[in-house]
Amino acid sequence: MDRVRAVAEIIPVFGFYLQPSVGGRIFSYRFWEEFVRIPGIIAIKIAPFNRYQTIDVIRAVCYSDRRDEIAVYTGNDDNIINDLLTVYRFQVQGRTVEKRIAGGLLGHWAVWTKRAVELLEEIKTLRGRSEIPAECLTRNVEVTEANAAFFDPAHQFEGCIPGIHEVLRRQGPLQGRWCLNPKEELSPGQMEEIDRIYRDYPHLNDDEFVKRHLYEWLTD
Repeated sequence: MDRVRAVAEIIPVFGFYLQPSVGGRIFSYRFWEEFVRIPGIIAIKIAPFNRYQTIDVIRAVCYSDRRDEIAVYTGNDDNIINDLLTVYRFQVQGRTVEKRIAGGLLGHWAVWTKRAVELLEEIKTLRGRSEIPAECLTRNVEVTEANAAFFDPAHQFEGCIPGIHEVLRRQGPLQGRWCLNPKEELSPGQMEEIDRIYRDYPHLNDDEFVKRHLYEWLTD
């Protein structure tokens, strides 16, 4: 924590809570309680892929006197839509404090990005409503399923990068799904899962948009 304070004295700090399966570690509520007190902390990306740990961070922010100075972003690719729609509410010293996740920093949207932009705009229009359409909950599951196919949690995310590359290969921006590590490839059954997502949820992809602009992008 002392190192964070030292850096925050020089430049603004953006915290990143990463899940252990891809190199992160678990932090307690008390850690975040202390972390958000540091002047210079301006935002936190929450990506533990875990509801309990996600709430720990947002609760710590809400209990802090700096709650209005710290933006929270979701990196939970397994719960994107719900995270962006939820109002987090806590009782702090006898008064109600609310916090919304400001936006997302999501590896999932390395592909199908046009749909991500459309989805975010739709979510913005829904945020002011007292009732959220049930369809949003269903679509949250669909997006999570797509992410599971691309990111490969079934094999501890070993096929994550080649999974993203495979989608880009299908769309045309990449000629193959090669990675810097030549041994990094799709996991067993992952290709079939990507096929299934394309078949079951065609409304989630932006292949036609990419097809219309691909020549322009590659020759620009």
